Amino acid sequence: MLMGGKVRQLQDVVREIPGRGAEIALGGFAITRCPVAFVNELIRQGKKELILYETIGGFTADLLVGAGAVKRYSYGGGSLDKFGQLRRVNEGIENGTLDVREYTALSINLRFLAGSLGIPYVPSKTLLGTDILANLLGKDSEAVMVKESPFDGEQYVYYRSLQPEYAVIHAPCADAKGNVVIYGPTWDEELAKAAKKLIVTVDKVVSTEFIRQHPEMVVIPSLYTYAVCEVPYGAYPTSVYKAYDYDADVLSAYGRLNHEQSEFNKWLQEYVLGTKDHNEFLLKLAGMEKLAALRADPVFGYAKGAQ
Repeated sequence: MLMGGKVRQLQDVVREIPGRGAEIALGGFAITRCPVAFVNELIRQGKKELILYETIGGFTADLLVGAGAVKRYSYGGGSLDKFGQLRRVNEGIENGTLDVREYTALSINLRFLAGSLGIPYVPSKTLLGTDILANLLGKDSEAVMVKESPFDGEQYVYYRSLQPEYAVIHAPCADAKGNVVIYGPTWDEELAKAAKKLIVTVDKVVSTEFIRQHPEMVVIPSLYTYAVCEVPYGAYPTSVYKAYDYDADVLSAYGRLNHEQSEFNKWLQEYVLGTKDHNEFLLKLAGMEKLAALRADPVFGYAKGAQ
């Protein structure tokens, strides 16, 4: 691993996050590029009462909610894709133990966009006339309001800027200065740039010379990045385009067991709380042979024979 600059150990960075009430935005999309290693470490270190934000909810949010680490959750819907629902999130909503503010992916991302631009709000007509807006006005009136525009006299939804204390994303690689490379869709770019402190876990730290040779590949420049943590397979069992595919076996099993809190607790104890770090998590849940089989084809970006 290339050290220096902003490269830090994952466990040390997580220790900096307050034990209770931290405000964290997570990158990822359902079962793609989710910062699993980071979230598992949050759980191991016992962080509680998190104020959590996501554009699209996924595997990592379900883990945190199931572990009892989340106080409030704002997101634009989500799932485990074809492998099932976010049952720990859904049950928290149903029984009233989780304070949820449900947006659409576009509307919450407009809040991140405003945060990334350093402006106080963004006006839009999205959500006008919807139940989602009515619910938000009841729960999040300090962040969303409907006002008449001074320019055309029409009604707009005004989305307040969102600049969370921390954002955490996973990416294929970055250099020690914090220049981040992401292949394929970059749905968490605004989220990352809006945060006061951006933490990036990567499968590999590359040289700054590599970045200089390929500047067009940098999605997030170094000025936004607080820390880079090299964690190979840091998004496993979710996928990273052009690096490795998702583990269908693990996600299928999780999509069944997360229906019951007791079964979830057993899984969490064995694979997260029962492992000291992400390397142990990988060896226990997958093993080297399985991880090698998930490596992406360099041309197509997915594993051969992916399900």
